[in-house]
Amino acid sequence: MRTHRFYTDMILSENTSIELPAEAAHHCAQVLRYKVGDNLTVFNGDGFDYFSAIESIAKKKCTIKILNKIRLNNESNLEIHLLQAIARGDKMDFVFQKAVELGVTEITPVSTERSNVKLDEKRLEKKMSHWNKTIISACEQSGRAVIPKLNLLINIEEVQNSEIQSIYLEPNSKRCFTHISDGSSIRLLIGPEGGLSEKDIKQLELKEFVGIKMGPRILRTETAGLSAISILQNLKGDL
Repeated sequence: MRTHRFYTDMILSENTSIELPAEAAHHCAQVLRYKVGDNLTVFNGDGFDYFSAIESIAKKKCTIKILNKIRLNNESNLEIHLLQAIARGDKMDFVFQKAVELGVTEITPVSTERSNVKLDEKRLEKKMSHWNKTIISACEQSGRAVIPKLNLLINIEEVQNSEIQSIYLEPNSKRCFTHISDGSSIRLLIGPEGGLSEKDIKQLELKEFVGIKMGPRILRTETAGLSAISILQNLKGDL
């Protein structure tokens, strides 16, 4: 039977007891109405699920005993690094959540010439914390036990050269996804609302990014990235 999964940043090992984080403890006690002896699963990003049982529980405190661990083998054989241009509202939350569900291994938010979201240091710090929680929550829901890496926001000029195959979506390109060569890793950059500017594209091509066409229609930034990830996973990964 599938149990609820919770993340903790603690070191986990079999036959030991730990206290759940306050938010998880509250969820167990007040939402799920768990009792002593009920089972749940915890993970810390090391690739294992830890099957556990509740030893004690109160409104804001829950102690569990870890019974055994199971290595999960649900990570894609294709490592996808998503570089997502900053978007307004909750679009970034949606993209990050679904990208994690689809199996990306690394995410970098990118500021481009047409990005219409400006974040000062304080707002950026809050956003990064929020996005990290979104990624962890998506791992809890999707059954992943390895947490994708979230990098700091960078300007498009700061994107580095890499030996990893690197692509961006370009409606006028003559190349399509079937032109992508085999490999275990790929970088995928998705432009902002309004698309990438000529200046952005020149920056990317200097870093050896290749434009790829994805159909005849114009997609929203949150649709484009998830569609591209799905295609890549279908062609080269595990979908």
